[in-house]
Amino acid sequence: MNFKGKNIFIRFLEKGDAEALLNLHLRNRDFFQKYSPAYSEEFYTLEWKIQSIETSIEMRKNDKMYSWGIFDNEYKKLVGTVDLFQVFRGALQSCLLGYSLDKEYNGRGYMTEAVSLVVRFAFDELKLHRIEAGVRQDNIGSMRVLEKAGFHKEGIAIKNVKINGKWEDHQMFAIISDRE
Repeated sequence: MNFKGKNIFIRFLEKGDAEALLNLHLRNRDFFQKYSPAYSEEFYTLEWKIQSIETSIEMRKNDKMYSWGIFDNEYKKLVGTVDLFQVFRGALQSCLLGYSLDKEYNGRGYMTEAVSLVVRFAFDELKLHRIEAGVRQDNIGSMRVLEKAGFHKEGIAIKNVKINGKWEDHQMFAIISDRE
């Protein structure tokens, strides 16, 4: 299932994407690490990427997580990822959003497109009511992505995520479906 934007398209990650995903993470290791939890060396292996994609496929089948690759329209190159995870049903009908984009592609609107496509999928296909995302307060670019995609600020989650060994505060954002 592909979703196409002006500059990018997204599709669910497949096992055949493992090498491209590994290359994306290796190329951007230092860049991503500024805003991500600490990863073991195993994270940077092909075996880990294959297992990670297999797990995401199984979790999608169980309506728990949805993981897409972001590909540029021109070269069809994997340039990022976007995920809906911790999907809650019942009275909540909500999930969390996470994403990362190759540093070479930052500032082109690619992530805003990808997030907008995922939000539409979450509301139209999954019938979710609410999507939340947390961003470190010094990550201005990521906050702009969410604002451009229609998210609103909700407050600060104090010591919310452990990044590089330190509990970091996060600006919390949310977007709510207009359906009842």
